[in-house]
Amino acid sequence: EVQLQASGGGLVQPGGSLRLSCTASGVSFDDYAIGWFRQAPGKEREGLSCITTSAGPTYYSESVKGRFTISADIAKNTMYLQKSSLKPEDTAVYYCAAPCYNGDSDFVGHWGQGTLVTVSS
Repeated sequence: EVQLQASGGGLVQPGGSLRLSCTASGVSFDDYAIGWFRQAPGKEREGLSCITTSAGPTYYSESVKGRFTISADIAKNTMYLQKSSLKPEDTAVYYCAAPCYNGDSDFVGHWGQGTLVTVSS
């Protein structure tokens, strides 16, 4: 059984930084790309970034490019999303998911439980 567990969310001030983690079980990062999505209140789910062990990051959405960095620790089967220069519009529930292809949620077969990030002063 594939399980993805996101953690690291919380309250952060605008301009601040935060790192999210996603621990995977029942799936190896070598199997396919894994990535991050988010859903803000009243908005559709948005694909943010995808990564493979062979190619590294394969996708960043324009909304986070240059501010967010995806990475993975294969030994720990854990993926990270380092977020900086956070804006109030980054407030959302963040999900890890697999497979991740160009940030398109239609390709996702496994969703993890989300972690809430609130950017507010």
